[in-house]
Amino acid sequence: MHKHILNELSTKGLISETQSKQIESYETSKPFSLHWELKTVLYLGVILLNLGLGWLIYDNIDSIGHGVIIGGIAAICIACFAYTYRSRVPFSWQQTESASPYYDYVLLLGCLMFVILEGYLQYQYEIFGTRYGLATFIPMTFFFGVAYFFDHRGALSLAITALASWLGVAVTPADILSSNDFGDSKLVWTGVLLGVILCALAFFSEQQDRKKHFAFTYLNFGIHILFIASLSGLMILKIWAVFLPLLILTIAFFIWYARNRTSLYFMVVALIYGYIALTYLVFQIDRDYTMGEALVYFYTLYFMSSCAAIIVFLLKYKTILRIKNTEQ
Repeated sequence: MHKHILNELSTKGLISETQSKQIESYETSKPFSLHWELKTVLYLGVILLNLGLGWLIYDNIDSIGHGVIIGGIAAICIACFAYTYRSRVPFSWQQTESASPYYDYVLLLGCLMFVILEGYLQYQYEIFGTRYGLATFIPMTFFFGVAYFFDHRGALSLAITALASWLGVAVTPADILSSNDFGDSKLVWTGVLLGVILCALAFFSEQQDRKKHFAFTYLNFGIHILFIASLSGLMILKIWAVFLPLLILTIAFFIWYARNRTSLYFMVVALIYGYIALTYLVFQIDRDYTMGEALVYFYTLYFMSSCAAIIVFLLKYKTILRIKNTEQ
């Protein structure tokens, strides 16, 4: 690709032949970065380690003994947090660099070990009894503290997940897990509330410059939870007067946000959920099918038009997002 660009620049006289050769030599001999590949492998290694330990415990629980298992998990957890505490950099509301190449992964391993330890104690000894809210509240508060103290977005993701679980358990205790009643109105309203809270935390982080780099994590969870809850309210609860305006406002807001931040990701997310809502509304037309063939033609025209709109967006997304000579 760079050869074509260099040839074009040379043809136009913007660079000399010598400069073209120097640039080509640099591009062909420069080291290839494996940064993200190595990070992916390390994260995958942490996950596989947890899966392996879980399988080892399950397969040998009778021969190993509960005390040994709990002691081993606790020892790994304590060792991970001890290493990260000794290696930590001073606390700052700004983004900090990892103290070592393994810092983030050891901390993530410690957090996952903490979850396994708590889950094992609850399963085996029922230390929380039927107080399921407490079983999720403790890791939630712990992970939020770890995320901010050690400046770790992985721990923040675990904290947000625990927060969602805690709210679900607190509103509809154990039966929501057994019956899978995802049409429960309390759960839908809780999802809307949680989505709004997470989005508000994202904007607070940006505006107050307090862990500003956490904003994307908050917003990424918030936008999906808010849209899914709103769509559930529209499609399952059928409360159109509330959830249809809420969807329209949310879609409009995130389109504005995406253009303001030149974020292709949030633009695409908003448009996908908007397309789902629009398609659902379109299919509510003439549910008794009294229009006959006209309805078939209408649906065909709708899908053809929407496909054309997607193509136009893909061709014009830089203009829509007001991106000038930059890569998203």
